[in-house]
Amino acid sequence: MRYRPLGRTGLTVSEIGFGCASYWGLPLFDEGEAVRLVHRALDLGVTLFDTAPGYSRGEAEPRLGRALKGRDVSSLVIATKVGTFHAGGGRTGRDFSPAAITASVESSLRRLGLERLALVQLHGPAAAELNDDLFAALESLRARGLAAAFGANSFDPAVIAAIIAAPGLDVVMLDYNVLRPERGALIDAAAARGKGVLAGMPLAMGHVDGQIRKVRGLRDLWYAARALKNHREELALAERFAFLRRLEGMSAAQAALAYVLEHPGVSAAVTGTTRLAHLEANAAASGLVLPAEARARLRQAQGL
Repeated sequence: MRYRPLGRTGLTVSEIGFGCASYWGLPLFDEGEAVRLVHRALDLGVTLFDTAPGYSRGEAEPRLGRALKGRDVSSLVIATKVGTFHAGGGRTGRDFSPAAITASVESSLRRLGLERLALVQLHGPAAAELNDDLFAALESLRARGLAAAFGANSFDPAVIAAIIAAPGLDVVMLDYNVLRPERGALIDAAAARGKGVLAGMPLAMGHVDGQIRKVRGLRDLWYAARALKNHREELALAERFAFLRRLEGMSAAQAALAYVLEHPGVSAAVTGTTRLAHLEANAAASGLVLPAEARARLRQAQGL
């Protein structure tokens, strides 16, 4: 595993981060298997673990806390989010008020079993919510020693630009993958300001390597149903990149990760999984280089 600085935060992260969300955190997924994945990620050198209070219907954070119990977390970057929460019945609530942000961090620390969070990110804020009162609340958390760095994530280019411009934020998390080459300009802008950049959805939700066609159990049906409901456009677009499934020496997923990590402004690619083989293959993508021919075909498929 290779490592990169997280902007100017003073933190260092593994190139591959583990996303603790979705099916991984649900009670439907065996807890022992979920914990084993975290422990194997640690063995493989993964130091970045990303989660949120609302992920997996509120189950992801406490599950990650149980998985890390008794482990040395001093060199890990445990990242969670604020501003959204599980509101019951599959609903997500939103509250970016200073009081809610403070309470959310305090609750996350208890659920995760930590004394301090390495990274706290605003979860999908609107540009108007990036105000002085919010930043004052974040600085208060830093002064209390409850958080080391702050960031925000968004998939809206205008909000991403506002996050990059905000002096009170150290990190931006955005959706960067072979389907989203236009995010490269935003990553350049973030890097120019010394911001750390986390690439979310680096595998384009598994569409590039055709995961929707590989239904082997309940978890695969769950992901397939979500893709058909919410990401039909991405499913169709991903077929332009089917040639990545036929590369020699690397899988389509590894090629997709290599593409993301090829950008020097990216600190880490964060991806989740519920299978050990996938985790090990993802970790092995650290340090891989796309063949020149594959890179040229990628640019052509992207229309560049």
